[in-house]
Amino acid sequence: MKKLSFILCLLMLVQMAFGQKKEKGWVSLFDGKSFAGWRVNEENPKTFSIEDGTIKVAGERTHLFYEGPVGNHDFKNFELKIKAKTLPGSNSGIFIHTGYQASGWPEKGYEVQVNQTHTDWRKTGSLYGVNDVKENLTKDDEWYEYHIIVKDKRVIIKINDKLAVDYTEPETLPEDRGKKRLSSGTIALQGHDPKSVAYFKDIRIKMLK
Repeated sequence: MKKLSFILCLLMLVQMAFGQKKEKGWVSLFDGKSFAGWRVNEENPKTFSIEDGTIKVAGERTHLFYEGPVGNHDFKNFELKIKAKTLPGSNSGIFIHTGYQASGWPEKGYEVQVNQTHTDWRKTGSLYGVNDVKENLTKDDEWYEYHIIVKDKRVIIKINDKLAVDYTEPETLPEDRGKKRLSSGTIALQGHDPKSVAYFKDIRIKMLK
């Protein structure tokens, strides 16, 4: 019996050590209790709220920007993991390499689409308007994980570990692209419209060289 207990304890220690190694370098951006480190823009602040340890998005167009101390909220090369859930017919988004603006759709950086059954044909996993996904990779009313990797000119997007997009930005971009390009910046969550309800949690980032 003692030998069995020793083996079980040893297995637990190995699992703990492996878990710590696996999570090394990851930093949480959301404490599950407050908007500490986040800044909602001036359009419709009530669109965002905290509900059961998640960020709930429900209301008129608004965006929530990370402006906390991690990386001085200016990320260039990184991995980002976010768990998301949408209600039927909802649309939202995750912006990368963006920057705070008081109103309007963010002009800087790229949007990563969050949408299963909204009328927009660009589905979850799309690098919006740049490299779009037409098929559903997940379902409404279920939590799924986004894994976004940005390294120099390359963006990889995975949904529940399934590859959705692998995009390399060309050296020359169309003149009408404006600031919608890779540079560096913060991340933001999107409130799209009053009929769209989405939830986000477990928001973590890992800085890359």
